[in-house]
Formats: sequence, structure tokens, C-alpha cells
Amino acid sequence: MKFQFSTLIIFLFLWACLSCSPTRKIDRIRRGEVQASLNLGQDTSYLPIIRNRKVTRDTLKIKDDAGQEILIMKAVRMEETGEMVASDVLDAAVVTARFRNIAERHGKIDLAFQVVVPASMQDSKWQLRFYPDMYILDDSLRLEPVVITGSAYRKAQLKGYEQYERFLSKIVSDTLRFVDINQLEIFLRRNIPQIYAFKTDSSEVSDEQFESIYGVTEREAVEHYTNKFARYRNNRRKARQDEMYRKYVKAPIVTEGIRLDTVMVGSDGTFIYNYIQTINTRPRLRKVDIVLSGEIYEIGKKIYDIPRSEPLTFYISSLSTLADNKERYIFQVLERHAAANTMSYVEFKTGKSDVDPEFGNNRKELGRVRRNIAGLLDNQTFDLDSIVVTASASPEGKVSLNNNLSQRRSEAISHYLNGFIRSYEDSVTRERGLFYDENGRRVDPRHPKISFISRSIGENWDLLDRLVDADSLLTEGEKSLYALHAALADPDQREQAMQADRIYPYLRQVLYPRLRAVRFDFYLHRKDMVKDTVHTTVLDSTYMWGLQALKNMDYHTAVKALGSYKDYNTAVALVALDRNLSALEILQQQQPTPEVNYLLALVYSRLGDETKAVEHYVRSCQQNHSFVYRGNLDPEISLLIKTYGLNQEDDTHDEM
Repeated sequence: MKFQFSTLIIFLFLWACLSCSPTRKIDRIRRGEVQASLNLGQDTSYLPIIRNRKVTRDTLKIKDDAGQEILIMKAVRMEETGEMVASDVLDAAVVTARFRNIAERHGKIDLAFQVVVPASMQDSKWQLRFYPDMYILDDSLRLEPVVITGSAYRKAQLKGYEQYERFLSKIVSDTLRFVDINQLEIFLRRNIPQIYAFKTDSSEVSDEQFESIYGVTEREAVEHYTNKFARYRNNRRKARQDEMYRKYVKAPIVTEGIRLDTVMVGSDGTFIYNYIQTINTRPRLRKVDIVLSGEIYEIGKKIYDIPRSEPLTFYISSLSTLADNKERYIFQVLERHAAANTMSYVEFKTGKSDVDPEFGNNRKELGRVRRNIAGLLDNQTFDLDSIVVTASASPEGKVSLNNNLSQRRSEAISHYLNGFIRSYEDSVTRERGLFYDENGRRVDPRHPKISFISRSIGENWDLLDRLVDADSLLTEGEKSLYALHAALADPDQREQAMQADRIYPYLRQVLYPRLRAVRFDFYLHRKDMVKDTVHTTVLDSTYMWGLQALKNMDYHTAVKALGSYKDYNTAVALVALDRNLSALEILQQQQPTPEVNYLLALVYSRLGDETKAVEHYVRSCQQNHSFVYRGNLDPEISLLIKTYGLNQEDDTHDEM
């Protein structure tokens, strides 16, 4: 009987050991009996005004729109009697729901969840690696992993590093340790005392001098007394460093890119890690999914892939959804006629007026003018009526010749550009095809004939005066000397006097080329507009730009664009940036709409005035019932609802 009882004890002991073995645990994990999970932790707000509040009041007196006092109390409904009684409600440490509403603030979102690993899934010989994956819009991102390392696993890791360090300690860095210094000195002292004398001599002798005197190089002498086998073995160790690292360190300890690596000494408790991931908001972002997967390693070898968990879903509420999307218009007076101009420095050969596109810098200058004209021809708002081409010349030569030459150059450029316009419109017509009106008649899509007006201002002395005055290289004395010449009434005498002056070469080489300019003035009119002026309203592009930035949750840009308007949307952007006092100043000037009352409730909650916060929230719900549900999405309002038991009647009504 004793033998049988002892056998039973041994059997039970072995069964208990086997049931706790890693293999047994893996089987249970595969069957789904044991698994890690993603959970929602306590719904705690990260807003300082809420987290650091020191005074909590369970009852509150407020006034509704009719001026009647209402008593608000933190309360729950008793299931047995249906009565409302004051009560404290404690939040659970672990929440098993699979979704949560979270609020975006300052353009950021805090995703708070828990990685929960039961004790039965842990083992001293294992390392568990958990990978949270975030799915956001059409993209996915792997977050920093959480690692749980068993004590035996870490011990094996450290042992591997110790073995590798012992291997490294055998590598000799000083190669002189392989040289038999004593034997080398004895040899030199007996056979070449002259060399041995260098032992106490501080002077330097080159290897070439050493060889020329003694017939052998210093390197050859040292090599002769070097232990070549020891040196070979040391070099072999150096070459095998990577190989030995892989041999000993089978499971490296990684610290970078890991959220947590904790060593579990024993598997006597459930592991819970509170994970918080902060992300930036972006347009169209309404929800984020978090999924957990993982791996189990045993001394560096993966033994199991942990399957993906059910997703946690975070539904994101943003203050940008409270924006007023109505378009804003401004009053504007439209003029039928418009004008534009540009300058170009078209170069001509001396005394010539022919336009040569390949001469000097003409390819670039004329190309720019052609692009300007093409843009005006394609403009959907204006039609091009006429182009005034005004050419000017520099003062060298007779003024009469320069006046005539600049006029001919103006006419030549007008002719050149007129040819470009006809060619451009022909090419556009070929691309677009033929057009017919409702009567079947062919419509010419080309622009009506554009008038060219060629003008000349001759020698451009006015521009030269301005260039000299603004020039930073000319001294005040040189500018005064130029002014004396410029005072001469006759332009030819003026030019002749300057030719004898020392500054003339500078004027001619640097400033004169800028006088040979062509000015283009473009005159246009609005399409299908008969009156010279029309009073109309147009979309306020600046305001709409700010509104779009607000909807995109780019609040700094929104405040920059909307700041001068000081309206409801400006207040929304300011509240989103936590600039509560500035927002309050604007909101107090607005009509008390449901949206305005809701924002006021949120602002007063942040500022610590709970009485006014509750008053405005209750008013917003009375005006628009949807704010009953919206209040649960913003932590500032949600806290008021929980603290004072708001919306209880609505809950009862919903249940009925």
C-alpha cells in the first residue's frame, strides 16, 4: 500500500510538472484557452483642467431659459424603486468594450488602451513580443512593441553576452605582444651593438637608413622574432567576431524602438500595460482601429505566432465638426476694363530694328512676353483688346536718329507679336476642332482682332536719372558730376559732355543697356459685360480658406485666416487651440444658438465655472436634442454629465 501511495504521489507530481511545462502552455494557447488581449482602460482625460481639479461638487443650482432654478445632483436610478439617489460610481480598472469615443484636442489624439497578458500565458523560458498595429484611413502603422521577458530567458541572454565578452577578451590589440623582445635584444646586443644602442637613443632612424647600414630592415628583424602562430590565431579570432556573436548571442537584448521590455520573475499575476499612443489629426479622420498580434520566443527561437486579436475601435470627435459650413460672400465692384503691363529688354544689333529671337538674351525675354500673351488669350474672365508697345533707346548717337530707331523697333516688335498671336490662335483652333452655333453656322473660336499701338519715347533720360540716383557703386561726387551734365537742355550736348567724364564708361557698359527697354501695356475687358461697372457679391476666398483649414483640423492656419472676422467659426478654432478667454470674448457677442451655447459650456468647463458650464449645456440640449449625445464625446462635457447626472430623463425616455 505504501508503494502504491508513493507511486501515486510521484505520478501526480510528474503530471503537475508536465501540465505546467512550456509545451503544455503552447497547446493551451493554440486551442485558444489562453490568450492575450487588447482592452480599454479607465476613461481618464488628459486635459489638465479636468485631471487637476481639486474641488468636486455633487449638487448644483442652475437656471434654465425661463429663469427657473434647477437642482442638478450626481445620482443613479435605483432598479428596485426607480428613484434617483446620490451615489459615487467607481470606474472599473479594465473595460471590456471594443470601442470608445475620444476627443481630438490641439490637433492631436491620445489612443489609450491596455495590453493584457494572463499569468497562464507567461513562462520563465519565454519572451513574448506583442505588436500593436494601428489602422488609420487607408494606411496602417506598426506601433512600438511591448516585450515580456521571462527570467530564465533573460538569464540565457546575459550568459550569451558573457560568453561573447570572454571571447573578445582573448583578442590581442597590441601586436608587440607577439614579439619575443628579450631574444631580439640579446641578438642585437651580441651581433649588432650599434643597433642595440638605439634602445636608449632618442634620435629617429628611418627604415631605409637602418637597412643601408646593417643590411637588414627593422621590419625584417622584428618579423624574425615574432610568434607567427600566435599572431595567426589572434587574427583568426578577429575575423570570427561576427560569427561568434551569432553563436553566443542567440537572442540579443534590444532597447531601441520598443515601448517596454520588462522581465517577469514569476508567472504569478496578470500583466497589464497601459499603452498611450499620440497621433496627429488629419482631414477625414473619424476612427482608428488597433489590433494586437505577437510572437513567442524560446532562447532566440520563435516557437509560436500569436494570432491577431479583435480590433479596438476609437471613434474620434473633433471640434471641427461644429464649424458653420455656410459660404461667406463679400460686396465687390467689378470694373469692365482692366490693364496689365510688363517690361522686357529686347536686344537689337547696332542701328538695326529687326527682331532676332536668337540674338543676345532675346530667346528668354521674348519667350516670357509670349507666355504672358498666351495666358491672357486663354483667360476665361477677360478678353484682350489691345497691346501698346513702347520702346526706348540709350543716349549714344544723335537724338533724332535714336527717336526714329526706337519707333521702328517698337513697330518691329508689334509685327513680331501679332504674328505670334495669329499662329497661337490657329494652333488652338486645330486642337479644339470646329465649333457650330445652334443654327448650324460655323463659329470662329479665335479672339477678335487685337490692336497693336507702337510708341517711342526716344532716349530714356528719365530712367537714366533714376538709375544713377539709386546706384550704390557711384560716389556722391560722381553723381553730382552727372547732375551737372544732365542739366544741359540739349540731349546731344548732354551726351557729348558726359563722354569726356570718367564715369562715362561705367554708364555706357552698365546702365545704358537697361535703357533699351520695351514696355508692354495690355488692355482687357470682362467677357459678356456691357456696363463699365457692376456691383455684385463674390465668395470670400480668404474666409473660405480659413473654414477649410478649420475642417481639416489645421487650427493655427484657421485662426490666422479667420482671426479678423471674430465670428462663430473663429471661436471654434480658438477653442480647438485651448485659447478659451479669446473664444469666450467672441462667443458672448454671438446669438445664443445651440452651437454657441454648447461651445460656451465647453469653455466655462475648462475655466472651472461649472455652474455656467451646466447652464449653457442644458440650454443647448433644450434647443437641439442632438447635443444630448454630443456631450458624451467631449471630455469636458462628459465629466459634467457624470458628475451631476445630466440627461437622466432622456435616458428614461429612450428606455420607454
